[in-house]
Amino acid sequence: MDLGLKGKTVLVTGASQGIGEGVARGFAAEGCHLHLVARSEDRLKSIKSDIEKSSGVRVVIHPLDLTAPGEIDPLVEAVGDIDVLVNNAGVIPSGSLWDVDEAKWRAGWELKVFGYINLTRAVYPKLKARGGGVIINNIGNGGEVFDPRYVAGTTGNASLMAFTRAMGGHSLDDNIRVVGVNPGPVDTDRIYNMLKKRSKDMFGTEERYKELQASYPLKRPAHVHEITDLIVFLASYRSGYTSGTIFTVDGGIASRRSVI
Repeated sequence: MDLGLKGKTVLVTGASQGIGEGVARGFAAEGCHLHLVARSEDRLKSIKSDIEKSSGVRVVIHPLDLTAPGEIDPLVEAVGDIDVLVNNAGVIPSGSLWDVDEAKWRAGWELKVFGYINLTRAVYPKLKARGGGVIINNIGNGGEVFDPRYVAGTTGNASLMAFTRAMGGHSLDDNIRVVGVNPGPVDTDRIYNMLKKRSKDMFGTEERYKELQASYPLKRPAHVHEITDLIVFLASYRSGYTSGTIFTVDGGIASRRSVI
């Protein structure tokens, strides 16, 4: 299926690992030029070199901290015209209300919640001025599964779901689509770190974390491509009537509810 993305320019945040790196590689495979943002300059350089060799697209890296004051506007200016923004940067810490103090809570929200909001605020007018574009927010099914052991994350993700729907409900008036994706557990370092933490809480040791995967659909987390392929598709003209909605990809975890 031709997605019609060849020659488009995509800005991806949190692009140095996990879903962000997978998204970058997925767009590159479609012939898209890339602007990649993350804190790790060494990792971005490695990904840039690999993608340029394998895909022949142009890759510009921006090693910076999006939570630092005054970083977003210069980034948007340096990037110039883009067609797609993928908000992906940020990890909100897991834990209960008493595990996550105010400082940790605010730090997690600063990058993921306010980072998404502030970058959208900066990019949206530029997309509108050049005739349209796509903004995709990688959020997480924690916004639908209200887990008190992930209280800062579930609250933050629910906020981003509301933000995505609020923006995307009217954005097609400006020929801009705003869409969200809610992955469940994904085969990245992040989920294993969370499983190890929960294993320690439940069993007193991190070593039993693999046992916790038994409750997942198919007894595994999602493969990265099962998330990133959807994001790439949603950015294409073949999904041109999609806006103001959230796509959950968690094997049905958020739907495993009972009236009893």
